[in-house]
Amino acid sequence: MSENNENTENQNIQISPATLEDKLKNLPITPGVYQFKDLNGKILYIGKAKILRSRVRQYFQSKPVSGILSIMISKIADVELISTDNEIEALILEQNLIKTQKPRYNINLKDDKSFPYIVITNEQFPRVFPTRKKRSDGSKYFGPYTDVKNMRFALKTVRDIFMIRSCNLNLSEESIAQDKFKVCLDYHIHKCEGPCVGFVLKKEYNDMINQVAGLLNGKTKTLLNEMTEQMNRYSEEMQFEKAARLRDRIEAIEVYSSKQKMVDDEIIDRDIFAFDRIENDCCGMILKIRDGKVIGKTHYFMSNVMEKSDAEILENLITNYYSKNDFVPDEIYLMNELEDEETIKRWLEKRKQGKVEFVLPKIGDKYKLVFMVKKNARLLLDELILTKMKREFIPPSVESLKRDLRLPKLPRRIECFDISHIQGTDTVASMVVFYDGKPKKSDYRKFKINTVLDEAGKPDDFLSMREVIYRRFKKIAEKNTEEIITPENGEDESFGSLPDLVIIDGGKGQLSSAVKVLDDLQIKNQSIIGLAKRLEEVYFPNESIPQNIPKTSSGLRLLQRVRDEAHRFAITYHRSLRDKRTFTTELTEIEGIGEKTAQKLLIEFGSVENIKEILKNNFNIIEKSAGKKTAGKLKEWFGF
Repeated sequence: MSENNENTENQNIQISPATLEDKLKNLPITPGVYQFKDLNGKILYIGKAKILRSRVRQYFQSKPVSGILSIMISKIADVELISTDNEIEALILEQNLIKTQKPRYNINLKDDKSFPYIVITNEQFPRVFPTRKKRSDGSKYFGPYTDVKNMRFALKTVRDIFMIRSCNLNLSEESIAQDKFKVCLDYHIHKCEGPCVGFVLKKEYNDMINQVAGLLNGKTKTLLNEMTEQMNRYSEEMQFEKAARLRDRIEAIEVYSSKQKMVDDEIIDRDIFAFDRIENDCCGMILKIRDGKVIGKTHYFMSNVMEKSDAEILENLITNYYSKNDFVPDEIYLMNELEDEETIKRWLEKRKQGKVEFVLPKIGDKYKLVFMVKKNARLLLDELILTKMKREFIPPSVESLKRDLRLPKLPRRIECFDISHIQGTDTVASMVVFYDGKPKKSDYRKFKINTVLDEAGKPDDFLSMREVIYRRFKKIAEKNTEEIITPENGEDESFGSLPDLVIIDGGKGQLSSAVKVLDDLQIKNQSIIGLAKRLEEVYFPNESIPQNIPKTSSGLRLLQRVRDEAHRFAITYHRSLRDKRTFTTELTEIEGIGEKTAQKLLIEFGSVENIKEILKNNFNIIEKSAGKKTAGKLKEWFGF
């Protein structure tokens, strides 16, 4: 047997159930992460465990399990294990693997890459600005802010109170000492203290940055106490200008703090976690309380939660939130217990480098607070469901068209093609796209057609239609038919996906030309029709007799709208090409004056007659506008 044949055989070998059974018998009793895979090696689910043997074997016990879980288990062909030294390492590893692999059966939490942060840079004289990218460069990040308005308000407050530099200069002690920079406008309007020229010491500037961090963390009461002590110290040392600046900052922070809602008399930091779920969708919310005041809230939408326990959802929410947040409060209020509370608590205490307490309020004001957060999560979830319902609404005209044309599926994406020319000149084609009965102009395409004449030299619309259909569908034909992109998965739909219905503006001949190209490209089962203009007759492939759709049908009106839009788009493009080609004026007859110069002169002066008049009476105006050389040619041509 040849080496190639051996490789082919090896590729066709599938993991047998016995292999999986052997792995299940030899599972370790250590903590770690497990990954379930299907026959093709694709990861189905990633989980963590204190004891891998006990956790993994639970999935294969004889007791019945619910629908989605049973489907996942039936697909498991292999399990891959990664042992860790402790449960915290397993927790962190699980988070990272889920983010990178995105398994189908794990809870899908909306990625917060699009959410902004406020960053304090890791520099000698740090800057403060918004960003959507977190980098491991030692900078401090505050957020993420799911509400951009809150982020902008926080940033504006910081910039109004503190004199932070806004420039991108690379400030170092050497560059400042060498007087490489000059103060900018910010210094003169008292928005910056001028660290670029050494007007503020590095220690004083960084003390101010620490105050900024305290404000962004919501530690206003603690911050005010520290700043008051510092102000009194400056006053005792008779540094009255510095004391006055601190006084102004204290007053501004007190105004800012007064706008925050007081929910607790205890000066303690708390995060309150709650969520609500509807079928497979979920919204989790975190209310942030610092020094007894609400400083903001964050929410996340999750999917694939239908058969997940409340504990698993809450655990997923907590681990995702704090893996991206540097600040961990003293207390965390929860709406229900966690599956592995001890491990998560130890992980958070390690991040905080201090004690963290989980609280499950059952009665009283604390319970009402958790319930309020859950209620707000439900409101956001209801908005999400309504948005989905609107997006998934199918217009009656689309359903009517499916019925009228006896299509195998709803024609949600319709593409229509039309040819436009005048006696074979400037031949163009248009492709317009309608999605759910509405124009999707971002997917419109226009084509310059090369194949316009037949062997006798006469315009041939059939050849032109073949060319445009070939150019439209050739990329799909190059793909494996199993890998064809469908409109639902969010990929580029203009050329990468098959439409639900193709409309050819024309009769039987144009339709036959298009069908022949699709057959040659081996694109099968594509719904395609021809729509004749005269009697609104519909032609189907391989059928010689056209069919009529009832005049009262909303499906027919949709076809007419699509066809008319394709015709308009083609005519517009054809006219633009013709106008460019046929632009002539007396000015272009002058040697040395091209089309662009002629257009410029006509736009500026309105007409050839106006140009003559100005040449005669105000030659310097033409000379100034067109230049000496062009003005001289114009003067010579018109005999002035």
